Amino acid sequence: MKNLTILIILTATTSLSSLNANAQKWAVSINAGDALMLGSIGMECSYATGQHITINTGARMNPWTFRPTSAEQFQSRHQTYYAGVRYWYWNAYSGWWTGTKCQFQEYNRGGIISQITEEGNAYGIAVNGGYSLMLSRHLNLDFGVGFWSGIKHYTEYSCPKCGQITASGTKTFIMPDELIISLSWIF
Repeated sequence: MKNLTILIILTATTSLSSLNANAQKWAVSINAGDALMLGSIGMECSYATGQHITINTGARMNPWTFRPTSAEQFQSRHQTYYAGVRYWYWNAYSGWWTGTKCQFQEYNRGGIISQITEEGNAYGIAVNGGYSLMLSRHLNLDFGVGFWSGIKHYTEYSCPKCGQITASGTKTFIMPDELIISLSWIF
């Protein structure tokens, strides 16, 4: 009886898994473009709901603070979470695409261009677009850019280390979101 149950489970699992054997529904991407922002790392997962639509979710982070000398420091630390949708003009995971997403970011950046440092939370909507080049059946190279707009609650400091508050409040913003140069594994 135990062997028969195992045989039935294996047969059912094999049959069900072969139904979608030709479809590539899932993708996992690592964006090398994030590394250009002072070593940020990011990952995205997506699911194709049809021929032209994918649902995407992902995260990016940068925990690094750089101290070139004991008196100086700069950083662009953040943790970013997002969920969105992409429209593919040819087929999911191949060719040109445009997308939109909702995004939340907790950030602390400063000392890069000037000594002014800002930290806070930002949330809003992003739009992006790009092209996915199929390298093989399971591997793509994606290129794209994105911009986002929203509201940020912030505190501004006169320098990265001193802690002297110069401003705080709530503002709207429009800014670049990401440069996409990612490697995607499709399965």
